[in-house]
Amino acid sequence: MNNPFAPLPELLLPWYRENRRDLPWRSDPQPYHVWLSEIMLQQTRVEAVKGYYLRFLQALPTVKALAEAPEEQCRKLWEGLGYYTRVRNLQKAAREIVSRSGGEFPQTYEEIRRLPGVGDYTAGAVASICFGLPTPAVDGNVLRVTGRLLADPTPVTDGSLRRRRAEQLAEIYPRDHAGEFTQALMELGATVCLPNGAPRCEVCPLRQNCRGAALRRPEDFPGKPPKKPRRQEDLTVFLFRCGGRTAVRRRQESGLLAGLWEYPNVPGHLDLTEAIAQAEAWGVHPKAPRSVREKTRIFTHVQWNMRCFEMECSAMPEPFRWATDEERKRDLALPTAFRILTE
Repeated sequence: MNNPFAPLPELLLPWYRENRRDLPWRSDPQPYHVWLSEIMLQQTRVEAVKGYYLRFLQALPTVKALAEAPEEQCRKLWEGLGYYTRVRNLQKAAREIVSRSGGEFPQTYEEIRRLPGVGDYTAGAVASICFGLPTPAVDGNVLRVTGRLLADPTPVTDGSLRRRRAEQLAEIYPRDHAGEFTQALMELGATVCLPNGAPRCEVCPLRQNCRGAALRRPEDFPGKPPKKPRRQEDLTVFLFRCGGRTAVRRRQESGLLAGLWEYPNVPGHLDLTEAIAQAEAWGVHPKAPRSVREKTRIFTHVQWNMRCFEMECSAMPEPFRWATDEERKRDLALPTAFRILTE
C-alpha cells in the first residue's frame, strides 16, 4: 500500500525554505537550545515564548549551568509561563545529563526520550533537528495537518493515532533533510493549517493533495472529542500588608503550581466577617480591608474563582514570609494566578 504522505517532502521543503519564520532557536540549533524551546512551546504560543527563551539562556547558557542553578532561580525565570512541572523536569534532566556525561547532550532518540519530561514528540524533534535523525515529531499541529490531508475524522485524543502517524511519517522522512522536514510540518500547522476552523487553504503548498480541502470542509478534520466540563474551585485569597511587606507562603511540592509561592488562601468564598476571623486565626491582627476584588484564573482542567481581601496588618507572624515588593519581583516565583491580584 502506498504511503499517503509520500509527496510531502518534495512539496513542503521548498515552501518551508521560502516561508519559515525567523525564530531564535532556529538560528542556532544546538541541542540544549532546541530542547529548551520545545519544552517551553508545549501548551504555549510562540510569541509568548520568545522573551522567556532569550532570558532563560542569558541566565543559564549551558546544560551545566541549568543543572547547578538554584531551583528558585529556575522557577523565577519560568514565572508566568505556566505548566511549572516543565521547568522542574527540565532541571532534573539537566542534572542527569551532567551526571552521566558531564553535560554532553545525548545524541540518540532513545537516550533523549529517557530524560525526565521528554516524550515522543520532544525526543523526535531534538533528534531530527539537531542530529539529522529520521524521527518524526508528532504533536497537535502535525495531527491536524495529516488529519485534514486524509479527511480522517479520528480525534487527536485517540490513543493509537499518534503512533500510527509517526510510523507513516518515518517511512517518508528525507534522510538528508530530517530536521528541516520536522520544522516544515510544524510551520505548516502553526501558520497555514490553523486550528479552530480557520485553515488558510489558499496559500497551502499541500492543497492539491488535501482531501479535506477537496471536500471543502477541512475544518471538520480531525474529529473533535466531546469537551469535559472544567472543574470550578472557589478560593478566598488574602493580601496581608504590614510595614511595606506582603505575606507569601510556599505551595506544596505536589499538585497544581507545586513548589511556587502564593498569597495565603483558603478554599471557598468567605464573607468579610469570616475573612477577618481567618486572618485573626493566622495571627496577623488585621485592620479593616482596604479593598475586596474578584478574579478568575482558568487552567486546563480547573477554574479558580478568587475572592481577594487586601488587609493592613499589625503583626508579621510565621509561617508566612513577609517580602517587600522588590523581593517579590526579583526573587520569588509567583504564578500569574496570584500576580493578577495586584495588577
